[in-house]
Amino acid sequence: MKTQILLLALFLLFFTSTLYGQVPKTNQILADFRTDKASVTPKISKATERMVLSKMFRRYLTDSNKCDSNFEPGNGNDYLAAARKAGQIVPSIVDSAQGSFTAPGQTQTAYVVSVSECNASHADNFGTKRIAIFAGNQLVADVDVDFKDSIIKKTDLNADGVDELLMSSGYMGQGELVESAALLGFDNGKMHVIQDLGTVNDDSCASELPGSSARASVISFGGITPGQMPKLRMDNYKTACKGPRRWRFFSTGKMPEQ
Repeated sequence: MKTQILLLALFLLFFTSTLYGQVPKTNQILADFRTDKASVTPKISKATERMVLSKMFRRYLTDSNKCDSNFEPGNGNDYLAAARKAGQIVPSIVDSAQGSFTAPGQTQTAYVVSVSECNASHADNFGTKRIAIFAGNQLVADVDVDFKDSIIKKTDLNADGVDELLMSSGYMGQGELVESAALLGFDNGKMHVIQDLGTVNDDSCASELPGSSARASVISFGGITPGQMPKLRMDNYKTACKGPRRWRFFSTGKMPEQ
């Protein structure tokens, strides 16, 4: 009888672990996209913002009302590049982090800048996004970050003294919020993708369509080994829109398309 009870307990433990996709106890949570994240605007002084933007752009506008509504990109097909070249941009700092991003032992600030090219549409993600890394007042890196505009977390997962950034981007369309993320490195002033996580949040509840749901990922990693970058683990959960959210595990790995 005792043996049967023990076997039943072990079965229930295995079943619930599988059902709810518990992150292994040896793993550390890097980001949990099931929780609502309050948007916090970085406290950047006007003087600092002017210093950053003036070193990134030869010319720019400070008011979107000054955009030239008749601006034409010419013969080129890249409207955003043409707008940047013509100074038809209204840039602003939307996020920042302090760390050592391009080499070990540095004291640096990474500024996420929304370039906001004039008349950039939803199809253009409302303009490009860049990261400018400064050491004091010196610009040491200025790179495109593929429309990512939010720093989720600063990390040093391989303990090499150079920080990485977990960054995300999102868009809303027809009542569906989709957010994607990637772990990025900036060694030697160049951006490289350490791990592209793909979609980490897909919430269609605002559409109020039948079958709408919310899906979100929990990102974790194993122990830190100096000199070795760990592979991030994705555990994906979903919940119905009505009533309190009860997240249920449904897959591990990149979130599948619906």
